Amino acid sequence: MNALNIGIVSLGCAKNLVDTEAMLGILGHKGFRIVADPQEADVIIVNTCAFIDTAKEESIQTILEMAAYKEKRCRLLIVSGCMAERYHDEILAELPEVDAVVGTGDYHKIAEVIARAYAGEKVVLFGHMNEALPEEVRMLSTPGYMAYIKIADGCDNHCTYCIIPKLRGKYRSRPMEHIVEEAAALAAGGVRELVVIAQDTSRYGIDLYGTYRLPELLRRLCAIDGLHWVRVLYVYPEVITDELIDVFQTEKKLVPYMDIPIQHSDSAVLKRMGRHLTHEQLTELLAKLRRKLPNLVLRTTVIAGFPGETEEQFNALLSFVKEMRFDRLGAFAYSQEEGTPAAQLPNQLPDEVKAARAEQILAAQAVISDEMQQAKIGTTVESLVEGYDEESLMYFGRTQGDAPEVDNTIYFAAERELLPGEFVQVEILNADTYELIGQVCPERSGQ
Repeated sequence: MNALNIGIVSLGCAKNLVDTEAMLGILGHKGFRIVADPQEADVIIVNTCAFIDTAKEESIQTILEMAAYKEKRCRLLIVSGCMAERYHDEILAELPEVDAVVGTGDYHKIAEVIARAYAGEKVVLFGHMNEALPEEVRMLSTPGYMAYIKIADGCDNHCTYCIIPKLRGKYRSRPMEHIVEEAAALAAGGVRELVVIAQDTSRYGIDLYGTYRLPELLRRLCAIDGLHWVRVLYVYPEVITDELIDVFQTEKKLVPYMDIPIQHSDSAVLKRMGRHLTHEQLTELLAKLRRKLPNLVLRTTVIAGFPGETEEQFNALLSFVKEMRFDRLGAFAYSQEEGTPAAQLPNQLPDEVKAARAEQILAAQAVISDEMQQAKIGTTVESLVEGYDEESLMYFGRTQGDAPEVDNTIYFAAERELLPGEFVQVEILNADTYELIGQVCPERSGQ
């Protein structure tokens, strides 16, 4: 059975991708062959997302697309991840093509699941999401020069709109020694950019050590030889301490980039969301960050159309976005998720109103982004080379201000051949709303 070919489709966030990579590592170690083309797979695993309605729709569509391969070579179709945790019974009842469902706390048992399903059993594993995180050797699916590292799973924030605690369990930090050891191994294997992730990175360590230990962890990661950029995502505003700000001031490898999900700016809406900052506290925090970290790239997300959001409250959010001038911003129409407190709130807004409000915010942010991009013309930025674009005949990559898969792209010409994973200095010659165009500075290129 170990000679079976395994194909995996990973959906959703980077945290889910790390789970996918753990499954790949487990199956590779067990002697299974990993294939990229589902047509060549004997077993197909779909690692799903179920965060909001659009994610659920994508997951279902992908499962159906993969099910078509059972008419050819595929013998087993397995659904894992957040949708499996949330809708395990419904999946088996409504999708008879599915042979097994594996929840978020059981992905490390994937080899056992395949064996049982191969023997004819309809396997259902879920409900173990509050156990300590398994330490598995991953098979990276990202380019060799970049990797995510998950420092915790689950969440204790219990925001009223969010289903994550029910899908991922309570907040569980990994021991710091294990994280540092994994990061050192990744760096030794050629990783130059390490992206630190969790549902809430800022609370790292509180469950294990009784204190917030993200600053210490980041210092230890920045001390690892071979790493060039250390990037941290999903820092919640309630727990951004002076110690954390100090780390960003002093650690040169730590890129000046924070993804701070604020979700709204109105105090009353924030309270109904279960968030713990007021408008005034949020404004003060952002001003402090801009004052102490003048080069900081701020990314955020906001929710438009939360239950009971008045026209006045929405306009206040829109004004806040314009005033704060975030470098990067995502705006989402509120998704009424069953099983969350917000789903039971009165004054649920029509879908068209929610969508229109989200579009207004994105339109305002596009103007801000364009202005910020134009201001970069004539400056020089460090860029990570990711590849060569045959259409434009230029290299492309990311700056320190751009997280993988979610942010902007920079294109640049060079007088010599560049390799993916290389860092170069690029002079910006032109820009549009979401792209920069430049030329590598010969005298400063290559690191």
